[in-house]
Amino acid sequence: MAKWTTDNIPSLAGKTIIVTGGNSGLGFQSVKAYGEKGAHVIMACRSVSRGEEAKDEILKTCKNADIVVMQLDLADLSSVRKFAAEFKKSHQQLHILLNNAGIMMVPYGLTKDGIESQQGTNHFGHFALTGILLDVLKNTPESRVVNVSSLAHKQGVMDFDNLLFDDGKGYASFKAYGRSKLENLLFTYELQRYFETNRFDTIAVAAHPGTSNTNLFSHIGGNLLQALLKPLMSLFIQPSSMGALPELRASVDPDVRGGEFYGPDGRGGLKGYPVIVQPNNAAKDKESARKLWEFSEKITGVKY
Repeated sequence: MAKWTTDNIPSLAGKTIIVTGGNSGLGFQSVKAYGEKGAHVIMACRSVSRGEEAKDEILKTCKNADIVVMQLDLADLSSVRKFAAEFKKSHQQLHILLNNAGIMMVPYGLTKDGIESQQGTNHFGHFALTGILLDVLKNTPESRVVNVSSLAHKQGVMDFDNLLFDDGKGYASFKAYGRSKLENLLFTYELQRYFETNRFDTIAVAAHPGTSNTNLFSHIGGNLLQALLKPLMSLFIQPSSMGALPELRASVDPDVRGGEFYGPDGRGGLKGYPVIVQPNNAAKDKESARKLWEFSEKITGVKY
């Protein structure tokens, strides 16, 4: 089978796409790819100035790209609501919502709303954003929600007695990150069931980048350790342009079906070209997905 690349992306003229965390890493590569294919892209970033710099970078090689930078802080639910309200003022349709932004392995901290920061940013912020934008997605034929997970979902464990590591109890940065990435998948599958039950012409799909060279790794060790590890890491890490391919395929390939999960085809799913992959059994647990959905509605105040 031929390897899927950005050359396979169809024309996206007339499509409106939101990319969270669009100013760096996988998000930047995705915005660029969408822009080159004629989409109207909303680059949703925490920092507008960094977003504008990223947009200028893309316009150097793709002068006609239609990119709008908007402020969105997923760690602040009032910012999520404000972003969605601003978007709806000027857009009646949303073809692709790429929930790409994420933080990784940071020390224990809380979002503005008092939620553990990795889950707050990676899952709950995106859950709220998707819920508030549901009416626009519903209004758009063949729309898609793509949630970006990680191989780390395999280390994630759901503990509904202490889901948010209250007061830092039991917190470990990788433990919380793995849980947030498992939540991305549980949310995707429950969202797909929601779309099917309510007969939305919308699908929910997931993707993971393998091990990709993005600034998410900035919290691992110091500069010296990172410099020493770089030659070794290059054996396992692919450039962000390759890491973005699974989320791009999940969002635009006409053959994609709801509930599919895309990742690299190489050994261990670390690198390679995007294909359908399988999550671990925990990601398919319907009871955990239902509990997470209910908890998410309660903690964000966003009802689907």
